[in-house]
Amino acid sequence: MTETATAWQETTPPDAPVSGVERLIAHVKTLAPIRMAVVHPCDPLSLAGAMDARDAGMIEPVLIAPAAKLEGAAETAGIDLAGCERIDVPHSHAAAAKAAEFASHGKVEAVMKGSLHSDELMAAIVPAAAGLRTKRRISHCFVMETAAYPRPFIITDAAINIAPTLEEKADIVQNAIDLAHVIGVPKPKVAILAAVETVNPRMQATLDAAALCKMADRGQISGGIVDGPLAFDNAVSPEAARVKGIVSAVAGHADILVVPDLESGNMLAKQLEFMGHADSAGVVIGARVPVVLTSRADSRQARLASCAIALILAHHYRISPP
Repeated sequence: MTETATAWQETTPPDAPVSGVERLIAHVKTLAPIRMAVVHPCDPLSLAGAMDARDAGMIEPVLIAPAAKLEGAAETAGIDLAGCERIDVPHSHAAAAKAAEFASHGKVEAVMKGSLHSDELMAAIVPAAAGLRTKRRISHCFVMETAAYPRPFIITDAAINIAPTLEEKADIVQNAIDLAHVIGVPKPKVAILAAVETVNPRMQATLDAAALCKMADRGQISGGIVDGPLAFDNAVSPEAARVKGIVSAVAGHADILVVPDLESGNMLAKQLEFMGHADSAGVVIGARVPVVLTSRADSRQARLASCAIALILAHHYRISPP
């Protein structure tokens, strides 16, 4: 698994510039496709995303949706659904419930969001009764790459946990470290972000950062090098860290950026994507199966990259269940 995932970080020959996302997609071709529940893909974009992943050899889609809406989306998009497994349900809520049921019973190894709201899908996955919870808090990771930074990096959590507590942040950090391991980073450097790099009793994010570092020191968080609080500039810029006199193995070299809350993480990720031209992939971890949360604004590459990471995780979970 590590060999496949590390492909994202391989050096590309100068005469053949290829993005990390393209390398990731190319290298998961060595993995067998997984059965993935595609929940309510009732618009051309979400249905096309699932079909692209199928055509790339990543997934065997199980399309769960009202039959009439699904067929309408396929007709609009010019997509032939012949050979695709289809499950007819009355509405999007039932589609989410059926996908959770299939995942819980091992009928699929991953779940992908279609044209329903993320909250509706996660409401079917998060309850204990769904059978998909683990001991860990469920969280979301963006895996991103931009020309302005020398390595891919993870931003978490920018989609699930709105205002996480310290205990929840510990799970968010551990989830991200575990994902980094699976995609080929054996000892990720984790920056706990805040507005400043010093502990300020009036700023909860800095107190949480200090506590998370001590938790890592005591083995409550393992597998990575954790430091914080760090402001964004000194988390990613060695020069900014040097100017501010920060001596840290993480500062300027972060592999994982842990944000204080969902709002700051969501804005950071989208700024990097839409203004920094970053490539991105997103996946929910902490459940028994990976969940791909696509957005209507996601590019084809982003959808494929997200499915590629879900594929890597699903194969990893066969050997080491979460």
